[in-house]
Parts: sequence; structure tokens; C-alpha cells
Amino acid sequence: MPESAAALQTALLSRCTFPVTGSDVACAVSGGADSTALLALAVAAGLHVTAVHVDHGLRPGSAEEAGVVAAAAARLGTGFRSVRVQLADGPNLEARARAARYAALPAGVLTGHTADDQAETLLVNLLRGAGTAGLAGMRPGVHRPLLALRRTDTVALCAALRLPVVRDPSNLDPRHLRNRVRHELLPLMAQMSQRDPVPVLLRQADLARAESDLLDQLASALDPTDAKSLATAPAALARRALRRWLTQAHPPDAATVERVLAVARGEAPATDVGGGRRVTRHRQRLALSAPTNDLLNE
Repeated sequence: MPESAAALQTALLSRCTFPVTGSDVACAVSGGADSTALLALAVAAGLHVTAVHVDHGLRPGSAEEAGVVAAAAARLGTGFRSVRVQLADGPNLEARARAARYAALPAGVLTGHTADDQAETLLVNLLRGAGTAGLAGMRPGVHRPLLALRRTDTVALCAALRLPVVRDPSNLDPRHLRNRVRHELLPLMAQMSQRDPVPVLLRQADLARAESDLLDQLASALDPTDAKSLATAPAALARRALRRWLTQAHPPDAATVERVLAVARGEAPATDVGGGRRVTRHRQRLALSAPTNDLLNE
């Protein structure tokens, strides 16, 4: 390895949050610069690594990307496994692809999300109307060890190590909100503010995460089925307790939470909360159940 490449790798590794040396890990590797850098840095961190590639089969030649990842894994001395998932083009493609990818990946997999991804996630969540939990972005830790690195860092490392990378054309598809945030919104923010918005957004995510964690801690002491406690608690805590209670795969939206608070206050006898579920109130207690014919309409 050239001395300059080794120095860059060492410098970047000092900003990463990998598990302890010697750990067995799986890395999600698409073949792009971020995930390829993840693979190289995981090896440099002294981990026993398996690269896992997921082929969504959405475009011609996608199977060839597995070969690029396999070659990188062989060169870096890691294991390799490729998984193919069946996914049709159409509405909500980005969300469906993410769900299929994570379903195919092993539990605890390491991903190559960077600081730029974190900033994009915050803005996407903001545009979708997320609360403080969404504005906190992705939680840093061993499963996202590159969150302190920039996308320019991963590109530079792959170039220095002469590791070929895949350029996914879907990252330019304007159908996906994240792509428009990346290629349109963030550059416009930089132009308007005359500064790089990513560090600013990361600080905001850190602040939102700390406040969200505090609210979770306080809300955990509140019984979400106790209508009287909910009705008299500070609204922020009551909403947080209800979100924790009602969340399945995704947290409920703000309108749903407000409707349940209305039930807790005695302003409505029951309300639908989505997914075929319903919240009812009886003797100062809230119950979460499937709809039945004898429930009163709102």
C-alpha cells in the first residue's frame, strides 16, 4: 500500500466507531465508494469481515456489481456473500428496496452511511413531517461506523487504495426524494448560506437526539393506557408516551396521536389508529384493539 494511502486510511480510521478488534462482522457492500471504504476500513480495524452484497435486480447488469464487490473482498482478504431479492419497479421503490435489502442482510450488519447521509436523512424526515425522533437522524454507533466521515473521504480512500467502485445510476433518479435533497436542496442551502450545511445539520441532529432521548426517558414513566394521566401530563410527554405505545413498524403520525389524546380527554369515545387497530376508552383506561362492530364511530 502506498504511504499516502496508508496515512489516509489511518486518519480516517481514527474517526470511525468500529467494534473492538477481532470481532466478527458483516458489512453491507453495494460496491459504491461508501460501502467499499467501509469494507477496507473494517479490515484495517482488525475485524473478521464478511462482505454481503444485495442485488435488487432492477436494472440490466446489476448482477455484475456483485463481481466488483467479490473482487474487492478477495483483494482485502474478507469473506463474501451475494443475495438476490425480487423487487419490481413502481411506486415507493426507494422504501421497498430499503426494506428488502435489510430483510436480506444479517442482523447487526455494518453499513457505510456517512455524515452526508445523516444530513440528507434529517432533511428527508423534516420534509415528511417527522418529530424530534426523526430529526435526530440515524443513531451513531458500531453499526454505522462511518457517520463522522464525509462522502469525499470515502471516494478519496477508494481512489488511494485503487479499489474500483460501482456508480449506481439510480442515485441520480429524481423520483426519489433523497436524490433531490442530495443534488438540489443541499447545494441550494450551501449557496444561500454561503457555507457547508452538513456540519450545521449534524449538530442539529445531535441536539434533537439528546432531547428526544430525554423525552423518551421521562415518557417511560407515564402509563399510556391511563387516560387521566395522559390528559393531565404535559402534552409533549403525553404524545411521546402514545407514540411509544402505538408504534409497530413505524411511529404514528401527529394527527393520529392527537386523536388518541382526544379519546384520553373524553372528547371522543374511540379512534382508528391505522393498521386495523383502534383505541377505545373505558373507566379511565385506554385499550388498543382491532375494530369490532359495537364500537362507536368517531
